[in-house]
This record gives sequence, C-alpha cells and structure tokens, in this order.
Amino acid sequence: MAIGLIILYWVLLIVMAAGIVGAFIPAFPGIGLIVIAIAMWGAIAGFTQSVIIALGIAIAIFALTTAIDYLAGYMGAKKVGASNWGQTGAIIGMVLGLLGLLPALPIGGPIFGLLFGSMLGAFVGEMLHRRDLALPARFKLGTKVSLAIVVSSLLGNVLAGLLSIIATGTFLVATWSNVMVPVLSNL
Repeated sequence: MAIGLIILYWVLLIVMAAGIVGAFIPAFPGIGLIVIAIAMWGAIAGFTQSVIIALGIAIAIFALTTAIDYLAGYMGAKKVGASNWGQTGAIIGMVLGLLGLLPALPIGGPIFGLLFGSMLGAFVGEMLHRRDLALPARFKLGTKVSLAIVVSSLLGNVLAGLLSIIATGTFLVATWSNVMVPVLSNL
C-alpha cells in the first residue's frame, strides 16, 4: 500500500476523532465529519463492501443523532411545561451565545456561551410568555424550563457522542486489516 494512502488513512482517523469530540459538544460538527471522512476514504481507496457498510452505518447514525438532537431538547422542555416561547428563546440564545453576542463569560468561550445562551433564552422566553403567572411562579417555571432544555440537550449530545464512537469503530473494523495489517507485518 502506498505511503500516501496510509498517511491519508491516519489523517482521516484524526478527522474522525475530532468528529467524536464534536459530537459531545453542542453545536459543533460531530458525526458529519465522520461521514465525510469515510466517504473520502471510499472515494480515494475504493468503495469496497466493508467501506460501503461502514458508510451506511455512519449515515444512519447521522440521521439518528440529528433526530436525537432535536427530540432531546424538545422532549425535555415539554416534560417540564415549556412553551414554544421558551423553546424559541433557547434557540435564539444558543445562536447568540455561540456567536459571542452575549456578555463575555470569563471562561469557556463559545461552548459556555452556547449553554448559557440557551438557558438565558429559554428563561426569558418563558418569562415573556407566562405573564399570566405571578412573578415568583414565572421565575420558577423559567428556571425549570431553562435547566431542562440544557440538561436534555447535553444528554442528547452524550448519546450522539457514543454513537459516533460506534461509527468510527465500524470504519476501523472494516478497514484496519486491509490498511494497517500489511504495513505492520512489513516492520
């Protein structure tokens, strides 16, 4: 096997490792990087049956994690009585936090801005929507909704991260014996 192909293999494994890390972090590319890396390997090294299976599993996991990302936040918010205002506020806050448009946090940068923005947006959304409640009840509901949205989203990210490990592992199982075993046997 050509040295260039082996170097590409390791570069794509590094991209997949970044995808695994990204899957655990909200709003960062995760499983998408893994799908792209597997597709690149197939396009360059050939779409063998094992690479096609690994790519199919990665695409299925991509679709599943996309659904999980959406449903985790939605179900967590609905479970504690969130309104559409709270959910919309969480999305707006997440985008503002990710872009750094909220007051700067002393640590964490965009990741904490993203979480803080989601919480703040959900809280503000619920406070604006539930004006029929007394202020202490609105405050309690807003706090509950903001925490539920963040916790459920984080749980969704953990699940997405675990699934991205499975996608990468499938690729390794499918390709390692054809790529690295010959190299290691020549050493």
